[in-house]
Amino acid sequence: MIDPLERWRRYGEKPDYAGLLTFGSLPYTQDPAELEGVDVAIVGAPTDDLVSDRPGARFGPRAIRAASCPPGPHLEAKVDAMAELRMVDYGDAPVVPADAARTHEAIERTVGEVVSAGAIPLVLGGDHSIAEPDIRACAARHGPLGLVHFDTHTDTGTEVFGVEVSHGTPMYRLVEQGHIDPKRYVQIGLRGYWPGPKEFAWQEEHGITSFFMHDVREHGIREVIERTLGLVGAGPTYVTVDVDVLDPAFAPGTGTPEPGGMTSGDLLWACRTVAESLELVGAEVVEVIPTAPGSADITALVADRIVRELLTGIALRRTANPVRRA
Repeated sequence: MIDPLERWRRYGEKPDYAGLLTFGSLPYTQDPAELEGVDVAIVGAPTDDLVSDRPGARFGPRAIRAASCPPGPHLEAKVDAMAELRMVDYGDAPVVPADAARTHEAIERTVGEVVSAGAIPLVLGGDHSIAEPDIRACAARHGPLGLVHFDTHTDTGTEVFGVEVSHGTPMYRLVEQGHIDPKRYVQIGLRGYWPGPKEFAWQEEHGITSFFMHDVREHGIREVIERTLGLVGAGPTYVTVDVDVLDPAFAPGTGTPEPGGMTSGDLLWACRTVAESLELVGAEVVEVIPTAPGSADITALVADRIVRELLTGIALRRTANPVRRA
């Protein structure tokens, strides 16, 4: 019989509360040379300097890693993404507190290392402003991207409180910079009281598609996702998930909670389906605040499962189309 120490060393078989804190007990590296042959790399972006409401998303990456469960087969999809995909935890970008510009440079550089190695970056936020460096890094290799954006807000403001770079402006800036193809950009889960007519007029002018929560309720998540897949179509695509798309009952730990949102079951299914159906070149989960009142680890848990569903979708697509993405 192999003793427990040897099992840890040989198989990585250990309880999820023991050992180095990585996502799903994945191997850890911050050496770009070790990204050779990797399919997916987890990257942390622990920053919340650009939020307009509750702070605390800087603690999100660590909390999501702590909430992550060990490898195992998805009971519905019948695939173990961590067995099918070559994956590493690439650690956190070297953020600089109180210097958002240098922090974004560090995030873009770190994500860019993953993309340059031919791997898919899956980024743990952090506030939603990280979408700008994340998507820029992916678009630098793949060209303008399609975007599937789960959120209660559009994040297409020209400014928030007079500030042009914030967690409410990244999508406006990315479209204007040419990194997102607006005709292949779909928003899902919008509701509440922001933004206003100016932002929606700009979106309509550029051909961005918005599905509000009343669309999800009236038509069902399956029809909304089917229409989304048709709109995004073929080509490199990015997925961004702001956990405030969920009803606060399922994700209380977030910066701008808004009642009347999606259920976790609908969102998890949608993420897996999108990742399986589209040519995913990057993804992120943002705005997790594990320190928010009443959060416990509910929000970190659902964020972990969002990541796992994205990975499961990628694995399903790879097993059906085994040619490795360049």
